[in-house]
Amino acid sequence: MLNSILPVSAVVFTKNEELNIIECLNSLKNFDEIVVLDSCSLDQTRELAAGLGAKVVDFNWNGKYPKKRQWSLENIKYRNSWIFFVDADERVTEELTRELRDFLNSNGVSFAAGSIPIDYYFAGQLLRYGQRPRKTVLLHLGKARFPKIDDLSAEGMGELEGHYQPVVNGKIRKFKSRIKHKDNDPISTWMTRHVSYAKWEAFLLQNQEVKVHVDSSKGRIVSIFHKLPFRPLAFFCYSYFLKVGFLDGKAGLNYALAKSWYYWLSGVIASEKIKNVE
Repeated sequence: MLNSILPVSAVVFTKNEELNIIECLNSLKNFDEIVVLDSCSLDQTRELAAGLGAKVVDFNWNGKYPKKRQWSLENIKYRNSWIFFVDADERVTEELTRELRDFLNSNGVSFAAGSIPIDYYFAGQLLRYGQRPRKTVLLHLGKARFPKIDDLSAEGMGELEGHYQPVVNGKIRKFKSRIKHKDNDPISTWMTRHVSYAKWEAFLLQNQEVKVHVDSSKGRIVSIFHKLPFRPLAFFCYSYFLKVGFLDGKAGLNYALAKSWYYWLSGVIASEKIKNVE
């Protein structure tokens, strides 16, 4: 039954997410435990989460490792051996909840983690084509960890691990049902956030040993892409033409252009920093 309790602890990462937290937590109503790991929010995130029955845990980063996700693995006492990482701008669908339940009731003991595909909304519209990312967010405690990347001096990511997957000791199950990534913040917030991400990507471009470490934690296709020259153009051609993002109309074009701008910006920031050093 869909309304039976799922023996999984959901961990929601927040910082000033009052526009997203209610929808996110409502999508997790079938999870046995909901933990909101909050980074000193100044809005109503904490109050809204507590009002919906979530356990709110404070996180105040000390500027060192572990960062936020690994810290949650090491310091929070969960009721379940399986945990599920959720960003506040994500929603867990009923289809995914059913697939998770079937997985845990059948062969869950054979796996150490689960990889979930993402349905991405851009400027309020669902993208059905183009780039379709995956994230390894279902983890069995003790069988996965986030690697230490030598990026503490990098601008951009701060308390959060960068864009890389956890190291998993065991098999990873690939799920078919999707998480919905639907941010209620305005598109200007997306742009501001990706300026920070671009600074971190620029750091990787300047520090190839660190970049190799990060790329090794990603999938084969992503690793190949990050080695390509002209990444902005390569991404646009991949997402808009090869993955037929043009079928999403104006939203597909806007997304391909925005992500290409992001890769362009990281390259420009890296070049600027290199020139300033010379």
